[in-house]
Amino acid sequence: MSSSFKDIENFREDLTFSETINQQAFKFNTTWGLFSPRNLDEGSRLLLENLSMNADDHCLDVGCGYGPLGLYMAKNTSNSVVMVDKDFVAIDYSKKNAKLNKLDNCDIFLSNGFNQIPPQTFSLIVSNLPAKVGNEMLSLYMIDAYNYLAPGGRFYVVTITGMRKFIQRSFNDIFGNYKKVKQGKTYTVAMTVKS
Repeated sequence: MSSSFKDIENFREDLTFSETINQQAFKFNTTWGLFSPRNLDEGSRLLLENLSMNADDHCLDVGCGYGPLGLYMAKNTSNSVVMVDKDFVAIDYSKKNAKLNKLDNCDIFLSNGFNQIPPQTFSLIVSNLPAKVGNEMLSLYMIDAYNYLAPGGRFYVVTITGMRKFIQRSFNDIFGNYKKVKQGKTYTVAMTVKS
């Protein structure tokens, strides 16, 4: 075996890092194969730095990964936070990270988009939308978000900036409104409100 594989067992060990998000400290365990396993990705940071939350929001994180968005909301609301992902490894690490950060108000489970979420309404839904799932899945996200939001509820997304026109059209068509919250070089945060 080549010497370049001599440290292969190290790749099986969890990666661990700390992040400060809006003056709040978090610790994360991750693993190779999850999105942005070594640090909080730029898009999630941009969303969290521009997220307006209420202390009593009932929150949903769709496509939670190892949990940064959902865990941040859990730390800042008195209600439960639902966190879903279609990847069982992501769910496993979200659960580990909820325990690591002593957050017991998280309900974390497998769901492909909204398809396993029991009927209920949320006042705040967030998603770091994956660019590669295709317009069909993104359209399902939009319609389902509308159906799961309470009147006055907000839906925040962060996407690569190249998707901003699709998001704008979708929000206007489904919700009747669109707000560009923040545009960075690579990512754009947008939100809409259910009237």
